[in-house]
Amino acid sequence: MSKTVALVDDDRNLLTSLSMALRKEGFDVDVYTDGESAFRGLNNKPPDIMVLDIKMPRLDGEELLKKIRKKSNIPVIFLTSKDKEVDELVGLKLGADDYVKKSGSWSHDVLVERIKALLRRSDGSMDNNLENKVIIRGSLKLDLSKKECLWKEKALPERLTSTEFQIVFELVNHIGVVKSRNQLMDKAYKEDIYVDDRTIDSHVKRIRRKFRALDENFDAIETLYGTGYCWNDKKK
Repeated sequence: MSKTVALVDDDRNLLTSLSMALRKEGFDVDVYTDGESAFRGLNNKPPDIMVLDIKMPRLDGEELLKKIRKKSNIPVIFLTSKDKEVDELVGLKLGADDYVKKSGSWSHDVLVERIKALLRRSDGSMDNNLENKVIIRGSLKLDLSKKECLWKEKALPERLTSTEFQIVFELVNHIGVVKSRNQLMDKAYKEDIYVDDRTIDSHVKRIRRKFRALDENFDAIETLYGTGYCWNDKKK
């Protein structure tokens, strides 16, 4: 069954060209020119993944993402013409799974490959042998089939995105082992897609914030400066 990609951008020429590129790859495509219509579309016809421009009329990408994350864990890619690093980090902190810059030497192929990679992660690409498995590590419980995370037997107030879930899974699968940023990138993004260190750092900060919304003393993810991160829940 074909996957559906929702494209949200006020540039109609870009929507047309991206739609053509995605349909050639076998995707169904829904297009929206503003955030409000996209949010209604999410309710009426949920896609498998959304690609959002940051700057749009009526409801911009950042505000749309905030509304989406209150009700859905759908994979989201930010599409931006801005070069400022702060804009990328803001998107990740709000809950985007990835971002692609429209400026410079970007191409439709880059976005298409990012979409494919993110869909593979959200479809449960961690390990086919782990389907329906539940992992318990101290205070943490991960349901791999449902992509659900419980801490001290309670659900997080805000669900982990598919990228965040993948990072947590990799850390708890190697208790006490330091995972470098490069190792976490490889697990979270797969293949030859490049992301820099700050992207992983932003995801980890957001993961911590979600756990601390439930437990203000959460400290299971340790930072080893200059090296990476490890999971070390004190409750055994």
